[in-house]
Amino acid sequence: MRHLIPSLAALALIASPAAAQLRPLVAPPESAAKASSDGVDVFVVNEGPEAAPVTAPETIDTIAKDGTALTLELIRSTADTAPVPPGGFAKLRYRLAPIRVDMPQVATATPRAPRPEEPGETQVADSHGLASGFLGRFRPYEPTYVAIGSGQENTKAQFSFAMRPFGGTGALSYLNVAYTHTFFWAFNRASAPITTTIYSPEVFIDVPVGEQVNVAFGYRHSSNGGGPRDSVDANRLYLRVNKAFDLGRGWRLDVAPQGWVFFGTRGVATDLDRFWGNAGITASIAKRDGLKLQVYGRGDPTSGRGAAELFLSYPLQRIGGDVGLYLFGQAFTGYGETLPRYNQQATTARIGIALTR
Repeated sequence: MRHLIPSLAALALIASPAAAQLRPLVAPPESAAKASSDGVDVFVVNEGPEAAPVTAPETIDTIAKDGTALTLELIRSTADTAPVPPGGFAKLRYRLAPIRVDMPQVATATPRAPRPEEPGETQVADSHGLASGFLGRFRPYEPTYVAIGSGQENTKAQFSFAMRPFGGTGALSYLNVAYTHTFFWAFNRASAPITTTIYSPEVFIDVPVGEQVNVAFGYRHSSNGGGPRDSVDANRLYLRVNKAFDLGRGWRLDVAPQGWVFFGTRGVATDLDRFWGNAGITASIAKRDGLKLQVYGRGDPTSGRGAAELFLSYPLQRIGGDVGLYLFGQAFTGYGETLPRYNQQATTARIGIALTR
């Protein structure tokens, strides 16, 4: 009987008025650990004769396949989808609700956008042994990918992440650290050397100022890791604002203008600002589990120099199979794709695979 409970829970009515058209169904996770690390799918089925806007309970009590009782909480962004047609369904995501301790409520002068709560330490055991981390605090930042195509270094790879060291709702909870590692691989040459590497650590404060607006102020260092004779360094203080727009039917537009000032030494690139400029903008249009198109541009209007980069991605899972990767395209035109050749113009196009986008 115990083994039947998870299956019955997957088909049980969770919370819905008698006249409601939508019925949520839970796909029970293997365990609490899986719910914490992977999240839980909940399918909202429209059993009525008309299209209905997506509604779902904020929390759901269910049972994992191993018999553990769980409380799940809705990831609100996943409920921002188009109305569900008659006989159709929407897939929402829930996370394992953290254990909460009731504290006295203190009124604040300005409203604060809801911030996801991170679960505790995640432990993973494999042939390497036991590894642990507060994985709920990490998130994708810039795209992580490998792509091959044209150019002197025909392969470009990048790894990028950001994390929030401090939880809670205090001032430190807005602090973020990030790291982006980009390298260029001349796969078309003998011995396939890695010709250029860009190291970019970053620290910034990211504050939600509304439901769909975030403001960030931070410091970013970019370097090719060279010595006194060939080092190219970019130290920047920047201000960035991101505004999101709901386009309906699950589509979202993000627009993020950014400005920065250089400071400190720049190695041999004393005129770097004439090729990179002091401002840029990123725009992306995306649908969850669907296509994403992102364009980034930067430049200096006084010198007429700058650059633009395009990213296009699509989940391989939509093509077939349970594959957690993206088909990925990347193109660049302008100055400064690589730091050593910051003052040389180039146009490249590549296609590959991305882990995040």
